[in-house]
Amino acid sequence: MDRVSSASNIFPTGRDDITGQFGLIWKVLKEPLIVPVLKLLVVVCLGMSIMLFIERVYMGIVIVFVKLFGKKPNKMYKWEPMKDDIEVGNSAYPMVLVQIPMYNEKEVYQLSIGAACGLSWPSDRIIIQVLDDSTDPAIKSLVELECQRWASKGINIKYEIRDNRKGYKAGALKEGMKHSYVKQCDYVAIFDADFQPEPNYLWRTIPFLVHNPEIALVQARWKFVNSDECLMTRMQEMSLDYHFTVEQEVGSATYAFFGFNGTAGVWRISAVNEAGGWKDRTTVEDMDLAVRASLKGWKFVYVGDLKVKNELPSTFKAYRYQQHRWSCGPANLFKKMAIEIVKNKKVSLWKKCYVIYSFFFVRKIVAHIVTFVFYCVVLPSTVLVPEVSVPKWGAVYIPSIVTLLNAVGTPRSLHLMVFWILFENVMSLHRTKATFIGLLEIGRVNEWVVTEKLGDALKGKLPAKATKKPRIRIGERLHWLELCAGAYLFFCGCYDFAFGKNRYYIFLFLQSIAFFIAGFGYIGTFVPNS
Repeated sequence: MDRVSSASNIFPTGRDDITGQFGLIWKVLKEPLIVPVLKLLVVVCLGMSIMLFIERVYMGIVIVFVKLFGKKPNKMYKWEPMKDDIEVGNSAYPMVLVQIPMYNEKEVYQLSIGAACGLSWPSDRIIIQVLDDSTDPAIKSLVELECQRWASKGINIKYEIRDNRKGYKAGALKEGMKHSYVKQCDYVAIFDADFQPEPNYLWRTIPFLVHNPEIALVQARWKFVNSDECLMTRMQEMSLDYHFTVEQEVGSATYAFFGFNGTAGVWRISAVNEAGGWKDRTTVEDMDLAVRASLKGWKFVYVGDLKVKNELPSTFKAYRYQQHRWSCGPANLFKKMAIEIVKNKKVSLWKKCYVIYSFFFVRKIVAHIVTFVFYCVVLPSTVLVPEVSVPKWGAVYIPSIVTLLNAVGTPRSLHLMVFWILFENVMSLHRTKATFIGLLEIGRVNEWVVTEKLGDALKGKLPAKATKKPRIRIGERLHWLELCAGAYLFFCGCYDFAFGKNRYYIFLFLQSIAFFIAGFGYIGTFVPNS
């Protein structure tokens, strides 16, 4: 009996020793190291929050001004509908090239090719160019067969392949421009594989380029066909609607500059060539070209009421890959081009400041870093270190106003704002990581994973779920970064609930739940393998 009791006392003593050692280390490091570092981080994060706040308020004021005074593109620039000329016939219309880059797009290739071939434009003044980088022979055959089917209907369509994928999308677009028949084209419209332009798309965009020789790019807005598919797609719609409703509109109306979205836009080919053509040095070849063209003095026009249907990524895996590329690429491009922008002599100082500070630094770097570091690391850490406090204006008022300004783009989803905040904070983990990878040019800096499109694939697989449950591998559903972040936030929430005074635990528990849901893969659409 004595042996049992003495043995049982070993374990509590061991735990007490570990707890005591941890507490001693914490006390030793807290005052000289942890408190000063945390205070510095609070100051830095508050500074970044103010920068983001000013940027959002400024753009809000500008967009109100634009809407009130009706600064629409067709009022700012000359726009007249294209007219027939009896003497010269169809040669009065410019020659247009339509490029559709593809990579194993089994689910959507018919939609995009069909939409492009359905564009209303004189048939002898348009060339449809399908740039197929597919590595699956079966899919290649299907795409080629679809092109042949449209060619048999009299459509001038070219099916182009290459023997490597060098440069990914940028490489495909660059290679496509080398064909002899492209030399006769004046403009090039680009549509990703899931984009479906309306038949009148060219009639609404080309006149801007024809009547205004200083314009290089006309960009249309995206319209999401699957925004109601799941909660994750609704959250994406809120973020992207702000980008199109405010950021693109403000850039177009005030600086005649914005980042090309890589699709649903028409370029003047001479402007593309003057800017140096497509480059594959980053994973945002579209933004790269836009910045270089802008530095040559070219202007861009955004037509917000012209919408092109497309698909949002509805699986969490696809969305994570997309956000990595969209966050890493701009940061990497900023590093490569900052000095070049500063030294440029063709654009005004005001425009250079806008591109460097507002377009790149605040939106592409500060916005990602402050969202994760401040709200998911620093603010929770102040719970454990009560010597460090965050003023209420920084912890509550500024983020609330910024959130409201972000939400104006999608009024129908205002009731989902809490979910959107939590989801954006979860995604900020990946965006922050990707931003640092881009700035430091390490690891996955040049990783290019094509965003998976489902088209009607999911609809075809849904009935099978009723009869046979898909086999789910646990390893495929677990995301350890999210789980670790969720565990830390939950621990801080428990500590604040027990000992804290700020009542941050309400936010911390909610945010930890959001991280756990993402960490266990219960977000987005699940697509069965068979």
